[in-house]
Amino acid sequence: MWKQTVFCCRELYMNWRYGRIDATETTGKRGEQAAARLLRQRGLVIVAENEADRGGEIDLIAVDRQTRTVVFIEVKTHSSPKPGHPAERVDEHKQSRVTRAALRYLRRKQLLGVSARFDVVAVWWPSGLPTPTRIEHYESAFDAVGQHQFYS
Repeated sequence: MWKQTVFCCRELYMNWRYGRIDATETTGKRGEQAAARLLRQRGLVIVAENEADRGGEIDLIAVDRQTRTVVFIEVKTHSSPKPGHPAERVDEHKQSRVTRAALRYLRRKQLLGVSARFDVVAVWWPSGLPTPTRIEHYESAFDAVGQHQFYS
C-alpha cells in the first residue's frame, strides 16, 4: 500500500529556501514547482525536471540520499471543484509510459544497477488562489508497469 504524507501548504510556503513558485506559469507547472519544493523540504535532491524523450515525460527526478534511490515523480495538479483525487489520473497507461521513460533515463545515465521507485504527488490548487490548499506525497505509489519490471 502507498505511504501517504499530507502537508499543510501554509507551512510549506513559509520558507522560500526550497524554491520559488512562478505565479505566471500554468497551474500544472506551478503544481510541479510546489511538489519540487515539498520534496526538497523532505530531503530529496531534485536532479531533473520535465525529463522528456520520444516515449514519455517524467515530471521530476530526485535522489533520496538516505536510501540511495533514484525517485521518479509524477505530479498531478487538480484545479477544478469537480470531485476526484488527482492521483487517480495516474492510470496503468500513464504508469507504463513513465516506466519506459525511467528505463531510458537510467540507461542514458548508466544507472541500471541503482534502485529506483515511482512516487506520485497530488496537488490541489483551486483557480484564483495564490497557493495550493493541499499536497499529498505517495512514496512507492506504483511498481514498474510493462515488460521492464525490474525496479526495486
